[in-house]
Amino acid sequence: MKRHCALKHGIFKEFLAEFLGTFVLVLFGCGSVAQTVLSRNTLGESLTIHIGFSTGLMMGVYVAGGVSGGHLNPAVSLAMVLLGKLKIYKFPIYVIAQFLGAFAGAAAVFGLYYNAFMEFTSGILSVTGINATGHIFASYPGRHLTVLGGFIDQVIGTGMLVLCILAIIDGKNIGAPRGMEPLAIGLIILAISVSMGLNCGYPINPARDLGPRLFTAVAGWGMEVFSTANYWWWIPVAGPMVGGVAGAVVYFLLIELHHPSPEKPKEETEEEEEEEEEDEDSSLKDKYEMITMS
Repeated sequence: MKRHCALKHGIFKEFLAEFLGTFVLVLFGCGSVAQTVLSRNTLGESLTIHIGFSTGLMMGVYVAGGVSGGHLNPAVSLAMVLLGKLKIYKFPIYVIAQFLGAFAGAAAVFGLYYNAFMEFTSGILSVTGINATGHIFASYPGRHLTVLGGFIDQVIGTGMLVLCILAIIDGKNIGAPRGMEPLAIGLIILAISVSMGLNCGYPINPARDLGPRLFTAVAGWGMEVFSTANYWWWIPVAGPMVGGVAGAVVYFLLIELHHPSPEKPKEETEEEEEEEEEDEDSSLKDKYEMITMS
């Protein structure tokens, strides 16, 4: 009974950690977009948005990392399940926490800038047009982007995210110094944002995209957030999940699988040899005593 209660308590702590970590990510990330858009680029630009999402992820991982690992992304959680680093029964719990955290983060940004939203849009919240604000919370494709191109974009972007995260946390690789992992992971997002942001703004996280999109649907933007751009919404959900699996498989097959087997320390080897010699000596002594007695 006590073990069952402890297990439930542990899962609840991990749920709260993933929720709060994702909340921090979306608050800083979408908040940086809101400040840029609503100020009409006078208090922000593309680079400040990249920094906002990078530091948001970094701080979110610092918040949740010690409790849940700080996944903050269903694609990362799926990759960890695939590699045996996360128990499968925890996966839906993590995903729910991440979606709720992202939804709450979007709500916080809207509340924080509510007056600015009303002034910018004259009270008309829209996804398209000169005063569009839906893209503050969720991704939408560039005019040049096809459905297939968008899907490939998300697979590659998320694949690189997961592959690099696995390299950072791999104790048998160079890795990152203890406590510096969130900083290194934040730099991954910065690298992706400045190199893969043209097509659709690098969502690479189903929770970070769909959670805020759901918020905009109920907060006044309406169902247009799902129908715009030929029902684009499913691509930043499905693409990252495929990309996360692909990144995990590539890292496992090309790197992790080829790590040398751990060698025993020299001291342990010497101790084992000494124990074997002692066993041989005691065995010989026993045999001598048996012969003498007979």
